[in-house]
Amino acid sequence: MPPGSAASAGAPAAAGANKRYRKDKPWDHDGIDHWKVEPFTADQAAAPLMEESSFATLFPQYREKYLREVWPLVSRALAPHGVAATLNLVEGSMTVTTTKKTFDPFIIIKARDLIKLLARSVPVAQAVKALADGTETDILKIGGLVANKDRFVKRRARLLGPNGSTLKAMELLTNCYMLVQGNTVAAMGPHAGLKQLRKIVEDTMSNTAHPIYAIKALMIKRELAKDPALAEENWDRFLPKFKKKNVKKRASPSAAADAAKKAAKAAARAAEAGGSVFPPLPAPSKIDLQLESGEYFLSERAKKARRKAERDTAAAAKKVDADARRAAAFVPPPVVKSAKARAAAAAAKRQREEEGPSLAELSEKAKRRGKRRKA
Repeated sequence: MPPGSAASAGAPAAAGANKRYRKDKPWDHDGIDHWKVEPFTADQAAAPLMEESSFATLFPQYREKYLREVWPLVSRALAPHGVAATLNLVEGSMTVTTTKKTFDPFIIIKARDLIKLLARSVPVAQAVKALADGTETDILKIGGLVANKDRFVKRRARLLGPNGSTLKAMELLTNCYMLVQGNTVAAMGPHAGLKQLRKIVEDTMSNTAHPIYAIKALMIKRELAKDPALAEENWDRFLPKFKKKNVKKRASPSAAADAAKKAAKAAARAAEAGGSVFPPLPAPSKIDLQLESGEYFLSERAKKARRKAERDTAAAAKKVDADARRAAAFVPPPVVKSAKARAAAAAAKRQREEEGPSLAELSEKAKRRGKRRKA
């Protein structure tokens, strides 16, 4: 055995060509959480901030009363971080500004998220948690994802579920707080949970998948994460795959009856056409009717005169009808004789018929006849 072979046998294998210059990092090991956000204290700030930073956001009018009541709590929560908060009820806005006491340069972004959550109806007890390290904020705008208002309301209701059960399940599985308000969805939590929550909301509003399917997948992933043997494996074979299926509905009795009626009408039309295999002629269009009447070849002035004459004729006919209706109101009703008068008139008529014409009537009749002869 050549000298030094034993020592070389215990040594690790030579590094590859692309890794020969890599050095060990004793400060980096598997127990380090690279996603952990270390707290920033005032001792770590070398000097106060050089410039003043501020953010402002508007709030709806219905939030004015609540914000006026809880604003002392907001100012008290921001005071340890050296951030000043202003509530302007005239403009309807909230403003956060850094001061000389501000030592954390990123706290102004956290304060901005705080006032955004307050404007979106998040309770102050939950909104102040956005100032903590490891808690991020996401405002999802869902108002422009669906054009139809009724469809938008129905899809937004899917995020809530019956009695808020779907919303509660998503909060438990993503470790996030979620509030559906108007055209936005406010969410708070870790980065990974916010990413999952955003995908669920977008898929629901675009009708890609129902949130219950995403909840099932998250529950399966939570169980798979407990098995260390599956930590480095692909979990796609364990997750359910949902596909949209357009299943044709069976024809209902009413649909069958409608089809029978359509067939009967088609047979009747064919019988009227003499059993011809050709369809009936289409109805004449407006231009065809104008060609038949000759109106198509008239000038624009002649067409206007013709239309005016038709309007005048129709107006005259309407006027005649209106005059007749108005005149009917002045026609006296027929005189209805009483029973005694009718009986007396009938008796007088019978008497005249029985007695015959009187002497005066006969002489008057003879005079009229003589005058006609002389003429």
